[in-house]
Amino acid sequence: MRTKSVKKNKINVVTLGCSKNVYDSEVLMGQLKASDKQVVHEDEQDDGNIVVINTCGFIGDAKEESINTILHYVAKKEEGIVDKVYVTGCLSERYKPDLEKEIPNVDEYFGTHDLPNLLKVLEADYKHELVGERLTTTPIHYAYLKIAEGCDRPCSFCAIPLMRGKHISTPIENLVIEATKLAKKGIKELILIAQDLTYYGLDIYKKRALADLLKELVKIEGVEWIRLHYAFPTGFPLDVLDVMKNEPKVCNYLDIPLQHINDTILKSMRRGTSHTKTVQLIRQFREAVPNMAIRTTLIVGYPGETVAQFQELKNWVKETRFERLGAFAYSHEEDTTAANLVDDVPEEVKQQRVNEIMELQSQISFELNQEKIGQEFKCLIDRKDGNYFIGRTEFDSPDVDNEVLIDATKFYVQVGQFARIKITSASEFDLYGIPV
Repeated sequence: MRTKSVKKNKINVVTLGCSKNVYDSEVLMGQLKASDKQVVHEDEQDDGNIVVINTCGFIGDAKEESINTILHYVAKKEEGIVDKVYVTGCLSERYKPDLEKEIPNVDEYFGTHDLPNLLKVLEADYKHELVGERLTTTPIHYAYLKIAEGCDRPCSFCAIPLMRGKHISTPIENLVIEATKLAKKGIKELILIAQDLTYYGLDIYKKRALADLLKELVKIEGVEWIRLHYAFPTGFPLDVLDVMKNEPKVCNYLDIPLQHINDTILKSMRRGTSHTKTVQLIRQFREAVPNMAIRTTLIVGYPGETVAQFQELKNWVKETRFERLGAFAYSHEEDTTAANLVDDVPEEVKQQRVNEIMELQSQISFELNQEKIGQEFKCLIDRKDGNYFIGRTEFDSPDVDNEVLIDATKFYVQVGQFARIKITSASEFDLYGIPV
């Protein structure tokens, strides 16, 4: 058994959950580095003697993963392999009293807005002047740019406002500084993230200012792609579509979680929209930017969802033919409005409905991909994996969307650079191509 470290402290930051957490970990690591701390991200040798776990508390599976990770490092602490374990992020924000009681061997728990306090415990100073300074953990050619924190939406199923607080936009000038610094480091693709991109600017500019932000970001030299994640359908600023259509740097891509299409379910979900309005919005998107790729996510098995309501959802998916789609089984979240409803759709029915939606989407994706055969696309090459170079078109986001595979035994393309690729064959979720 190892006793307390005598070597210089090394802080291992472990990130769980979504891209917003990735961003927060990068900010934390940037602050630690500025205080001359030795810091690593998810160190493969696991030899950091101080561990900071940035947790997710969004849905059941994510919470379980976070708790298992905490228990894993607490066990390492008890074995003397690590000296200190700190927990931060959404799970800690939401369940701190319960966690302190159930897993007391964690040295301290911190919430989502406790960065200065966490840094103090790690013997680092919080430096206000470090606008845009981060230790990026993504590949060297793309990075997330978080443009706002928190959410003002009242969605019945979602606990994010409980964990992240009210919507707070980051001023455009700060985001331009941050994006410029990223571009100087070689970042070519910016992925704009927030709990709700649609709301951006309302709090500080008294208007929806996403289009204004995009017009400033496209001026940054070195940035070639700007991608939009997590828009909200109600109040979507349609001037964004004009920027998307007219600015080559803004990818013809939008991630907009729509969740359902049935009016009764949408009303219970408190989404502020309807079947008719949703259909109309998608039509506006496709009329304004005809080759836009739309990614959405759906919740099935919401309390009270009938067979007929689910069939309406399936029919709509079949008619709409989304380029990208993910489906999730509803899970009860404490302290949300929907938690007061009876979770009356059996788990096996929820999973069956997820499978039905994803099988339908798989067929749609296959058909859409077949149409790409023979076409040429500008692709960003993300990595080499085995015998393939793997890249993406502007219609695909990292980790969640289609990939373009290039045979590395026959062709060479440079990782982190753009290449022109002709598509030669396609499956449901992969395209195969050759450099032009």
